[in-house]
Amino acid sequence: MFLEIPVNHHDNLGWIEVITGSMFSGKTEELIRRLKRAQIARQKVEIFKPSVDNRYHETHVVSHDANSIPSKVVEKASDILKFVDTGQIQVVGIDEAQFFDDEIVDVVNELADNGLRVIVAGLDMDFRGKPFGPMPYLMAIAEYVTKVHAICVETGNLAHYSYRKTASDDLVLVGEKDVYIPLSRTAFVRKMKGPKVNK
Repeated sequence: MFLEIPVNHHDNLGWIEVITGSMFSGKTEELIRRLKRAQIARQKVEIFKPSVDNRYHETHVVSHDANSIPSKVVEKASDILKFVDTGQIQVVGIDEAQFFDDEIVDVVNELADNGLRVIVAGLDMDFRGKPFGPMPYLMAIAEYVTKVHAICVETGNLAHYSYRKTASDDLVLVGEKDVYIPLSRTAFVRKMKGPKVNK
């Protein structure tokens, strides 16, 4: 069951929603669902994603299930403010927020303070199991946080971790099932203690 966020807030200020979890947990799917519901409600929506994320489409936000919604691609967080007319736009969606610089926190706060509903999706942890970039700060300032889970490919339990199958130590390595798999805590700890192989 998903949290239903009210279309109309109780005051004139906006608010922040964060959707987070491991890879393959449905974060982008839920982001798209909320944004499309806002569009059905005839709200004006603007969607952004970082330029590093071009796995499925250059300009669309696309889920693993191939649902998509048009978006603007930006290099850095501050660029978002250049495209948002707070007098016209009512809802802002941001995908893959973990790839943005730390200024994304101030950007999101500014948008919400100007009366916008801001919906942010991103990975909570990196491949090492450590908090990823600005995500902990975004969760801290959000009014609503939804943590979604994948299914562990080894145990069948809820997966909290995005395990990288290759030996690369790069923090940002965009990839899919050929590079990452979702694992439960038990499976993740076991894998991290063993050797990694390049595939």
